[in-house]
Amino acid sequence: MSVQASVRGYVLAGGASSRFGTDKALAEFQGQTMLARTAKLLSAAVSNVKIVSPTAKLSDAAYKTIHDRWPGEGPLGGILTALLDAQSESDTNTWCLIVSCDMPFLTAEWLRFLPERAAQSGAEAVVPKSAKGWEPLCACWRVSAAEIILPNFEAGMRKITEALNALHVEVLDEKDWKRFDSDGRLFWNMNTQADYDEARRALKAENT
Repeated sequence: MSVQASVRGYVLAGGASSRFGTDKALAEFQGQTMLARTAKLLSAAVSNVKIVSPTAKLSDAAYKTIHDRWPGEGPLGGILTALLDAQSESDTNTWCLIVSCDMPFLTAEWLRFLPERAAQSGAEAVVPKSAKGWEPLCACWRVSAAEIILPNFEAGMRKITEALNALHVEVLDEKDWKRFDSDGRLFWNMNTQADYDEARRALKAENT
């Protein structure tokens, strides 16, 4: 089985978007919502893509949407929802490529590289690290990681960094991802309307 066929993809669309003002998943770029754009990019890297969302409003007819089991509990709940969904349909060695829907500068090339690297790893998570620290909302997680994360989550853990500290993690540093990120924006995410406007200007400039 090819790497693409064996890795499951999940787009997290459950953020509160409190600083953004409206739901970031529905922000439009070049005629597509961020949700649809991210799912399409992810589908170029893996063959099975689903959306994790607390509401039916954040869905796309082209992809199955699964309900976030812990709405309002942060992105770790969304990651765990994805892992448990994959666990119910596959063995524990399966990898999940899980990405947030608010990263406008992700590329198909980078998203194809991540599962290829994970397929060669003995870790429970393969996570890029930038100057800002972990980038866990664009990472690969082995399905078996759910068995470690779930009891800690039920005990109150909500920080993704704490979950990573409990796992065997392979770090992808600048030497691994820099060739996919010549402009230094690969992991950049939108938090405010000003971020959105800046991203639209940058993407427009790239396509002119």
